[in-house]
Amino acid sequence: MAHPSSHVWRFAPALAHLLYFGALASPQRRQSIPTTLPGNWSSIGCYTDNTGARTLTGATIVDPANMTVENCISFCDANQFIFAGVEFMQECYCDNFIENSGTTAPVSDCSQLCAGNADEFCGGPGRLNVFWSGAEPPPPPTIPAFIGKWEALGCYSDNVDGQGRTLVDAVDVIGQVSLETCTTACFGAGMPFSGAEFADECYCGSAIANGGIPESISTCNMVCAGNNSEFCGGPNRLTLYNYTGDDLPPPPVGGGGDGGAMAIATDLPSPWAYVGCFVDNANGRVLTIEVDNANLTMESCVASCDAQNLTIAGGEFSVLCGNELIDGAKPAPESECNLGCGGNLTYCGAGNRLSIYSTTQNITILPVPVPQNSSIPGSWSYQGCLAEANGARVFPWEIDNQSNNSASACLSQCAAFGYTAGGMEFGFQCFCGDVTDVTASGVSLQSEESCNIACPGDPIHLCGGGDRIQYYVWTGPTHVWHTPAITGRYEARLVVVPLIASLGINNKVTFLEKSGTSEFDNSTGAYELDLSLVSNFSAAWRTMHVKSDVFCSGSLILPDKGARQLNVGGWSLDSTKGVRLYTPDGSPGVNGTNDWEENFQELHLQRQRWYPTAAMLPNGTVMVIGGETGSNASPEPNVEILPTPQGGDTVIFLDWLNRTDPNNLYPFVFVLPSGNLFVVYYNEARILDATTFDTVQTLPNIPASVNDFLGGRTYPLEAAAVLLPLHAPYTDPLGVLICGGSTPGAGIALDNCVTIRPEMENATWTLERMPTPRVMPCMVALPDGTFLIVNGAVQGIAGFGLANDPNLSALLYDPSKPFNQRISILNTTIVARLYHSEAILLPDGRVLISGSDPLSPFDPEEFRIEVYVPPYLAQGRNQPSFIITEKDWAYGSHQSIHVTLHHGTTSTMKVSLIAATTSTHGNAMGSRTIFPAFKCVRNTCTITAPPNAFVSPPGWHQLFILDGPTPSHSSWVRIGGDPAAIGNWPDLPDFTIPGV
Repeated sequence: MAHPSSHVWRFAPALAHLLYFGALASPQRRQSIPTTLPGNWSSIGCYTDNTGARTLTGATIVDPANMTVENCISFCDANQFIFAGVEFMQECYCDNFIENSGTTAPVSDCSQLCAGNADEFCGGPGRLNVFWSGAEPPPPPTIPAFIGKWEALGCYSDNVDGQGRTLVDAVDVIGQVSLETCTTACFGAGMPFSGAEFADECYCGSAIANGGIPESISTCNMVCAGNNSEFCGGPNRLTLYNYTGDDLPPPPVGGGGDGGAMAIATDLPSPWAYVGCFVDNANGRVLTIEVDNANLTMESCVASCDAQNLTIAGGEFSVLCGNELIDGAKPAPESECNLGCGGNLTYCGAGNRLSIYSTTQNITILPVPVPQNSSIPGSWSYQGCLAEANGARVFPWEIDNQSNNSASACLSQCAAFGYTAGGMEFGFQCFCGDVTDVTASGVSLQSEESCNIACPGDPIHLCGGGDRIQYYVWTGPTHVWHTPAITGRYEARLVVVPLIASLGINNKVTFLEKSGTSEFDNSTGAYELDLSLVSNFSAAWRTMHVKSDVFCSGSLILPDKGARQLNVGGWSLDSTKGVRLYTPDGSPGVNGTNDWEENFQELHLQRQRWYPTAAMLPNGTVMVIGGETGSNASPEPNVEILPTPQGGDTVIFLDWLNRTDPNNLYPFVFVLPSGNLFVVYYNEARILDATTFDTVQTLPNIPASVNDFLGGRTYPLEAAAVLLPLHAPYTDPLGVLICGGSTPGAGIALDNCVTIRPEMENATWTLERMPTPRVMPCMVALPDGTFLIVNGAVQGIAGFGLANDPNLSALLYDPSKPFNQRISILNTTIVARLYHSEAILLPDGRVLISGSDPLSPFDPEEFRIEVYVPPYLAQGRNQPSFIITEKDWAYGSHQSIHVTLHHGTTSTMKVSLIAATTSTHGNAMGSRTIFPAFKCVRNTCTITAPPNAFVSPPGWHQLFILDGPTPSHSSWVRIGGDPAAIGNWPDLPDFTIPGV
């Protein structure tokens, strides 16, 4: 058997030492498809898959902890299948055929690592790594023309539109359902007609009833649960047989005794008693909870229901329970409940008749369910009964709610996450999406009768049907994603793969890249870019040096006189305790001579830290929080201070970081106007005392995905976070913005931003949808108070090949606009930027975008550096300018500048301060935007500095003025001085201190 089988970019020449492609020094193992497999199994490639129409439709297993290619093959082999497929890291599917037009896909689509072996690929979203045993497929399933004296009549309709069963008696079989076990059971019941349905259901009857008619044989297409060589009907379809012999036994009339007269059961626990005979299935089943009971008696039926704390029991070939009768149940003449129980001489209903017992004679009977048209929270409008086409899903988001699904519950969840369309299917399924999903799927409304399943959480209303959605559309205000005419643009340069990017007060950009784990043996780990010399490549770049590996470290700009750049933590061994310092020097066009300073023997952290956060505290010291002891190692759920206080070990344990490891790395930390700290970690947030780090307040958990509340916002489920702008007089509660993230396991990226004002009373999160999902984004504060969102992936988590489908679009978030109208869609790039990408604000108002080191065989390390020109610089306007002399500002002081405007006046001018920031992994450490008060007389303006270290922690800021929308070039100012005298630290031989 054969195997199933126009942008133009211009780059300057690269530095020689960065283009040496020698032996790679990456510490990460390369993932692959295993070549040594059990028996004759072999890989046949990457295949498409669809949740509504699986490529492999046989046995399946999900193992979130231990799924590997070998384990999946072993499972399928043991179940006698010749094809095995792994998908979404943890799912395994089997079959003897490639079904539903499954086709080969690019191998790059199958890029997710196996949950049980990070060295192997286990498919991807909608993609299967498929393996073949080398065996020929067995003959396809059939419907035998005869089974003994039973003759096949073909495929018949059953209970279409709730019209009732074609064969009215459901029976239990010995073992699993097959055509043989079903006909055997019907023979034993004395019934001449036998029908198998939905793979594992068996029905018998004395006649074809309720309008059952022949249908296309192709619609009886479900393989029997007990025999994979046969078809046992399908949805609302019976594989029907008729007994042609003359030895059919008479139907049983009850057993367990001497053939005496049947009676009503009375030996029941109090207060259970007989209520009466009721019609079943006139509009649907009137009791929906079925309990297995092979030796049916009404006494055992009542006992089964009573054990589940249910108050109604019904006997009809099986045990049915509930707390009310539904679907407009009506009493039937007592004479029609005339079938004896299999276990004794009591009545057990009959075909479509139930013998009802209850704890009360006043049972609740609910009407026939109808679509819910009113009393739905929000502005939802019912549209009708919507078909799903060929098993494919209309909406992207599914929530299964077996016991409590209803229109109100489902649609409230859809609305909470900003979706504009939704509905319910099969009773328990809730779907959310947009009207555009319906249009794109090409489906249409069907007859109302085909939506006929009651909601389990609201049985008087309907929740769709089989492949039918009870369809609703949101008619209230919705999100608006602006598409401005002027979007700005990307521009490109070359030549480093940084992990951390920072703008120094010399207006040069410093880059730190992994050195010991670089792709290049001769990488020095640090470089500086002079933006004024970009036309002269060799002059623009200065080589710098670090002594240990900064892979996944944290950085911060210090408030000392030299605005030193601090870097802490790293990849492994001594580097995880690394403390590195660089004092920017030189000026645009003039090379500096300073380099990174580091000596592990003289200065190091108290704990090992991989993925830590560094944050400036109001008192001028540095908080270093979280991380792990090394790559994917044990957690460091604690905080320490730099400079290290006297008194031995001063590390403080944080139980909430310990509890949420490993999804809390690079936590977001911000100083609040109260002087407390706001911390975001995984999907939680809390306020801490900035001195003791005790919890002041625990805030509500952060909403994530519409169908997964366990989604997170910090690495490896990385989002980006910033503070919303603070405006003088600083009386409004401070807001925090977080965009993107992902979910554990499947790695479904989040498509929303959330905001909170943590110091407001009863603070809650507000959610806004983004146009597309995004994990590992970068967010940059712009001088006009908006935020540029770039980079990231549409699916996955973290690096190490665990994310794919780069998000190439740029967004602009404007907090001055109303909620759900704050996002504008800007331009796109061709450069994939995933794990280890950065974005920082430049002095001229542009944004530098760099990096991407996904450690993936499909998305390479990215050397290209881009600059994004925001819309405010793409309108052909002249940038304003200003002159400033005093650059060291005390809190609350008044500082004078002289401005030159080209388009407006000082009455329409704005002044902004952007705190010095370092960017890595979506974490803009130090980020803060302030609009201070100012007054102008002609062209001389006096700015009032922020009042204290709570509004503006001590540090350096880029000062901008804005002429209408257009920003000036920035000047650096220091606000609040150096209160902890960190400029005199560390006073050690291998370190240069700039002073305070």
